[in-house]
Amino acid sequence: MGKFRDLFTPRDMSQGEPWKRIAEFAFPLLIGNFAQQLYNTVDAVVVGNSKWGYTALASVGNASPVLNLLLALFVGLSTGAGILVAQHFGARNSEALSRTIGNCISLTAAASLFIMLIGPLITGPLLRAVGTLPSMYEGCRAYLNIFFYGIAGFFFYNIFAGILRGLGDSFSALLYLMITAGLNIALDLALVDSMGVAGVALATVIAQMISAVLCLRKILSLKQVFQLHWGDLRPRKAHISRIVSLGIPSGLTQAIFSCAMMVVQRLINSFGDEMFVACNVMVMRVDGYAMLPNFSFGQAMSTYAGQNIGARRLDRLKDGTRQGLLMSVGTALVLTPAVLLAGPALMRLFTPEQALIDLSMQMMFILAAGYIAMSVTQVLQGVMRGAGDTVTPMWISLCTAVIFRVPLAYSLVAWARNAGAELLTQEKMVFASLLSNWILGMLITILLFKLGRWKRKIPASV
Repeated sequence: MGKFRDLFTPRDMSQGEPWKRIAEFAFPLLIGNFAQQLYNTVDAVVVGNSKWGYTALASVGNASPVLNLLLALFVGLSTGAGILVAQHFGARNSEALSRTIGNCISLTAAASLFIMLIGPLITGPLLRAVGTLPSMYEGCRAYLNIFFYGIAGFFFYNIFAGILRGLGDSFSALLYLMITAGLNIALDLALVDSMGVAGVALATVIAQMISAVLCLRKILSLKQVFQLHWGDLRPRKAHISRIVSLGIPSGLTQAIFSCAMMVVQRLINSFGDEMFVACNVMVMRVDGYAMLPNFSFGQAMSTYAGQNIGARRLDRLKDGTRQGLLMSVGTALVLTPAVLLAGPALMRLFTPEQALIDLSMQMMFILAAGYIAMSVTQVLQGVMRGAGDTVTPMWISLCTAVIFRVPLAYSLVAWARNAGAELLTQEKMVFASLLSNWILGMLITILLFKLGRWKRKIPASV
């Protein structure tokens, strides 16, 4: 019973074998990310198999780039909060830890209010900007508006989960997310027939709000680690600026990626083919599961690096990075073939249309090698972020996702069209550009990691 209880307590990653500490942290995080991904997948599966068909499925997917753009900066702030919490926890600085967490809560409340007000006002223009097909427009708009009105649950869950990860506790947020993921499924099924895509949005909002409340309850119970008082909620320039300086580069990275995805979404919509739009949704949902180990190891390495830097155990970074890479790449080598083999069955969850399933699998095979490349990228960038260098990963994303990928996608499609290639070949060029983007990102990340400029961001004291 004691060992089970230990799963829910903050974990010190500056002690013990690096690979064990990383694995203990990454595995619950992987399951937690799986549950998070399940939110989006269930939405797509339920609407795709409902009376609304794959037009509703395409609507949910078409809304994603717009949604991600407006959420991007805040997701970055939650990353910055997790890094700062990890460093203060590693340094055993409970006063700074309390004030950081209090300021995170205040910042989240302000961000939630802002998105609730601005999101619904710009939903329509952004959907038109990506060339949303008329048959999907109203569904997309309803989905986004409900999500924005209930954005506080999403924001607070992410910031609280980031705080718990910074404390070395990746299990509590996992447990709460799994509970609410089950609730989300039940609500999806109850609401989809009467409300369509708006129903699955409402289900997600309710479930995320409950998961946020459960995470807050857990954080407030950690009195042996820090004491949170009302005064800690008062915004303090030093803490806010540190959270923002660490988080904004990560947020900009997500925003840049989302902008690039909106431009690519416009290219996808330009084919005028609802089936290809739906195919993109299905591939990205399955792709999300294939990427889960990569993102989980990346997040684990951020916490590992942050805690060891806070504890001044810089000697552990080299071994931890090497062992983290071996685990991440090994997992990708096993998981990628498994996803491809199970692909047709996974795609069938979204739709009974065999032609759509076959199209989606062709695109998945194009992306396969990219999952291994991303396993390297995420670990190395995770160490950079944990050290306080969130700017370098931002520039890598800018170069690969915007400067390289977007022009390449349009160029390859234009080349295929001018060469008289069939429609399928033209559509494949969109995914070929994504694979090229991942491989280039890995090569640039390896080079910059070896150059070691990220080490200069390590604070002299925490």
